[in-house]
Amino acid sequence: MYTASDLRKGLKIEIDGEPYQITDFDFCKPGKGQALYRCKLKSMLTGSTMDRTYRSADKVGKPDLMDKTMIFSYDDGSVFVFMDGETYEETRVEHSVLEDQRLYLDDNMECNILFYRDKAIEVTLPYFVQKQVVETEPGAKGDTATNVLKPAKTSNGLEVQVPLFVNQGDTIKIDTRTGAYVERVRKS
Repeated sequence: MYTASDLRKGLKIEIDGEPYQITDFDFCKPGKGQALYRCKLKSMLTGSTMDRTYRSADKVGKPDLMDKTMIFSYDDGSVFVFMDGETYEETRVEHSVLEDQRLYLDDNMECNILFYRDKAIEVTLPYFVQKQVVETEPGAKGDTATNVLKPAKTSNGLEVQVPLFVNQGDTIKIDTRTGAYVERVRKS
């Protein structure tokens, strides 16, 4: 159990048997009475949000969460299959858990999977991935005065805005948290 003084942004708590993450937090100490802890909460299962206020004497549940590093194996069309690198046990993750992040997945990629009561509820990818550009317009020479970007499509269908000097066949590094181009990877 957490006490109200343990609450902070990013903390995962349990309310009525469902895990929530604190997305915004405000501490208020009025002139008289107990301190108030106002929280904006987001459900980790459904994505719905709600507001809750706690007093300093309140207790909050701690969810049964487990974080595990697993290796992406394949997509069977309805679920993503991940494998535990130590026990070789397979875990199936619904497509809805990954949503748009699925475009960053590569075979044998290590990911952190968050489980709630033995059900995968969140997948955290590495911060950066490398993808090959398969389709982009050639850049115009001399157009380097400003940060001009152009669209580029990667081998798995992901579209990223890249600088003019990136060409078809180049490998680029992409930030999985923002979906933004980071740099062109040098060929070794």
